[in-house]
Amino acid sequence: LVGVFVILLSVILWLRYRSWRSKQQQLLRPVAPLPAMDKNQKEHSESENTYIQLSETTVESLLRSAALTLKELEIPQDRLIPGSLELIHNGSFGGIYRAELETGNPGKTKTVILKALQDTAGPSEMKDFLGRIKFHQFLGHHDNMVELIGCCVVQLPLYMILEDVSHGDLLNFLWTCRRDVMTMDGIPYDLTERQVYKVGQQVAAALEFLQQKKLFHGDVAARNVLIQSDFTAKLCGLGLAYKTHTYGTSCVTQIVPLKWQAPERLLMKPPSIKSDMYGLFWGAPPFPEVPPSDILQHLQRLKIMKRPSTCQPAMYGIMKSCWRWSATDRPPPAELIKHLQTAAKSSNDQVVLQVPELVVPELYADVAGVGLGSLARDYSVL
Repeated sequence: LVGVFVILLSVILWLRYRSWRSKQQQLLRPVAPLPAMDKNQKEHSESENTYIQLSETTVESLLRSAALTLKELEIPQDRLIPGSLELIHNGSFGGIYRAELETGNPGKTKTVILKALQDTAGPSEMKDFLGRIKFHQFLGHHDNMVELIGCCVVQLPLYMILEDVSHGDLLNFLWTCRRDVMTMDGIPYDLTERQVYKVGQQVAAALEFLQQKKLFHGDVAARNVLIQSDFTAKLCGLGLAYKTHTYGTSCVTQIVPLKWQAPERLLMKPPSIKSDMYGLFWGAPPFPEVPPSDILQHLQRLKIMKRPSTCQPAMYGIMKSCWRWSATDRPPPAELIKHLQTAAKSSNDQVVLQVPELVVPELYADVAGVGLGSLARDYSVL
């Protein structure tokens, strides 16, 4: 038995030595130059590199990699006006600030939003933060998506620089409208039927843009739509889109409020852009009389929301088409845009929509099945 044991141990050690020797020879072997890529291959390769893919494990190596990978977006930190940073929210990575950025024209600045990475972040958090900047770069520009202006990644602290959307999110805008506040800081706070169609078209256009990139949003809701002073809607809250694109659908663990999820997502089926269409027209929490834990059984009985008193039949018909049980029966973004454009032509642009009940945040959070803290935010991008 001792002899057999010695022989087996010798064989195992010999095999491990062979494996180590083979790896060493591969490392020392000269690498043949890669063949030149044509233009189409190069563009495809660049589009696939949507996040920081290198295997650096230290902060210093990540910074060196980011300085090369994101050099087209780099904005020197000295262009940020000293003393202009105003903390508006504490995000998942660190502080979110409003600041003034030099435009290049003497004496002129523009207001921007800074998402900062906290100083105590380790390599994994830094890699994720840099990956989100790269994801924004991959998406590119769209009128109805929050625009990435640039970044500061050459030295600490790291910043993601985004456009400032002055009105804040659509949810708080709608709440302000309910308080009979006609203007605030010179900005009108009212909503007509035609403006509802306009916002719907713009959010649908952003979803169509994501669909063209083979992505979906995953958490379409009023809290994830930002409003500019000219009433342009900007879709934000792209955390699920980034994680799905980077790690795959099976690795995504972000929690989305149950009442805003399409039936197929409640049944743990793969989401799609059609799942986003389901949550497009929920202003108030759907089915307020139903606890969030019972929402799937309620939908399985093919229940839909009743028509609100301020909602015209044309709009209600479009809403019902987005609430269909089967995802295949819901309109894709391009088709929905056409329906909204047609209905908008005959819509009322004079009468302000009135909802008499004031919003009580604690009650809203309870009915919606969300934490009260998630409603108290001024700006969200990812």
